Amino acid sequence: MWLGIQKLNTETFSLLKTARSEDGHVFNVYFIKLASSVINIISDVVSLFICVLIICSKYSQLLKQGTMKMILFRKFRVLILMVFLIACSMHIMIDLLPKLERRSKSGCSCSHTPSEEPQNWPKHRARSAAESGWPNKHTLRILQDFSNEPSSNISHSLEKILTAGDKTEAFNKRLEHYSKNSDNKRLLIQDTENSVVNKHVGLHMKGSRLLALFDHPLFKRELPSLTDEDTLFNVNTDIRFDPKGATENQEWHAEGNVEEYTPTGGERMADSYPNWLRFHIGINRYELYSRHDPVIDALLRDLVSQRITSVAMKSGGTQLKLIMTFQNYGQALFKPMKQTREQETPPDFFYFSDFERHNAEIAAFHLDRILDFRRVPPVAGRLLNMTKEIRDVTRDKKLWRTFFISPANNICFYGECSYYCSTEHALCGKPDQIEGSLAAFLPDLALAKRKTWRNPWRRSYHKRKKAEWEVDPDYCEEVKQTPPYDSGTRLLDIMDMTIFDFLMGNMDRHHYETFEKFGNDSFIIHLDNGRGFGKHSHDEVSILVPLSQCCRVKKSTHLRLQLLAKEEYQLSSLMSESLLRDKLTPVLIQPHLEAMDRRLRYTLNVLADCIEKEGYGNVVEDDLTGEREAGHMNTSSRER
Repeated sequence: MWLGIQKLNTETFSLLKTARSEDGHVFNVYFIKLASSVINIISDVVSLFICVLIICSKYSQLLKQGTMKMILFRKFRVLILMVFLIACSMHIMIDLLPKLERRSKSGCSCSHTPSEEPQNWPKHRARSAAESGWPNKHTLRILQDFSNEPSSNISHSLEKILTAGDKTEAFNKRLEHYSKNSDNKRLLIQDTENSVVNKHVGLHMKGSRLLALFDHPLFKRELPSLTDEDTLFNVNTDIRFDPKGATENQEWHAEGNVEEYTPTGGERMADSYPNWLRFHIGINRYELYSRHDPVIDALLRDLVSQRITSVAMKSGGTQLKLIMTFQNYGQALFKPMKQTREQETPPDFFYFSDFERHNAEIAAFHLDRILDFRRVPPVAGRLLNMTKEIRDVTRDKKLWRTFFISPANNICFYGECSYYCSTEHALCGKPDQIEGSLAAFLPDLALAKRKTWRNPWRRSYHKRKKAEWEVDPDYCEEVKQTPPYDSGTRLLDIMDMTIFDFLMGNMDRHHYETFEKFGNDSFIIHLDNGRGFGKHSHDEVSILVPLSQCCRVKKSTHLRLQLLAKEEYQLSSLMSESLLRDKLTPVLIQPHLEAMDRRLRYTLNVLADCIEKEGYGNVVEDDLTGEREAGHMNTSSRER
């Protein structure tokens, strides 16, 4: 009976908890919590009553034999009553006090004075926590099984706590909203390339080095004709993407029901897709996104402006990362600020214990774009209110419990991870504002599987041991004979990644990923760049060992490096201009920008030595001549 009441309590509360009003907010949360507590107390009363009946029926004959035993029976009844009162008190404390603490309408914000914070912070639990369905002691949010690889940036949905019907209805409303404002959005997207730069720098098009660079012929090369085999998704853009199918059946639905949104006025349905979905659709065998795709700039704006609806800690990895879900169902990986711009990695730190820097993730995206690799998912900086945009919307109790007030009256938290997740290494706001990077998620693994590869030049990640490549100067010859590096462009892509890491000073490239659909004939995804830009005063030349050992590079990469070394372009100036687009500008201090120019010259010197030693034709792989024909040949060979 007791188990039946407990089951009824859990199911009833879960059912009532998901009831929503028309504006999408949970109603009568406090009443439901009170009802849950009453049901818990009644269940305990019934269970204790049954226990008393069993004891009394067993020992009733013995208890009638004397006065002394009657006294003992009375003491036993008093003990039972005390246990009952203690159980009732514990239920009241467990079920009511946390909710009473969060009844305040507003959380911590910059409007209050720091002196008021220590006394009032527990009472300032914002209403959004109740509205988002704070988990009770019976039901906790079931998080997705994210990859254990620190380099993985996996886009599992965290919204499965909602029913599929609720999600479909909500997503349809979003699409209707997008459709109504599609004309304004398209106009805004078309003006992004020029307006975003001019907003921060006030540069005219004629004076922009970045626009001049992107207008260079090297940045106007056309891709081979794309077939269904070359695109990550084969999408009919006249139908909508069903969120129910995305989270359950993982299929593109071509048939809908009566309630599905249909385009009006001849508008294509694809134009009303959220930007994160349009980014996913545009991925192909050769690039994550096209050179001048306006969707990327629109997506960067979404990352800094979309309302955050839920937050959870990412499993795996060594340092704290948060998975943030937006109101349009997009997701991003948040890395909080741990160091100031001026701080360098301490000289006694090993590369595997270095901090992960949020500004390094932002700068890596812009550097990758300037190098024309386009293999880093879009990243933008954002200033978050730790109270309203993290604490009050998280359903992760483990994360919520790590929030506290520092002696300086700042809001802090530390989460759970392998390194630097303790009170001593807490992340503190000013008083509750914190910087961080938001990296757009790649498509869900259920929709687009990715393969994780061990980097051949992976470091030992040991205090004393060295990797094989560090002691064997002929290590590259062995790599060249090992699939997939013995054919195709994979080895040349590794060289691109090596140059990319050296310019940033990133020693932490242990794995990389590719899309499984494209096999070995595809680009490398440059994920997890947080340990770059740690030292501007030191150039870690061991990062370039793959290039110096193999002496191989793409002609397009070599020409772009030479172009970026010229005075009229200059890598540091291009990076400085590009980073002005970000909300957290300045992202890098000047010494880091100057270090990139210095490292670029060093890279060109290494390639010059290779060419002098082995000859231009043996070092530089021509990927420009006959590019179209090669693309058609690859397509036909795959079809056979």
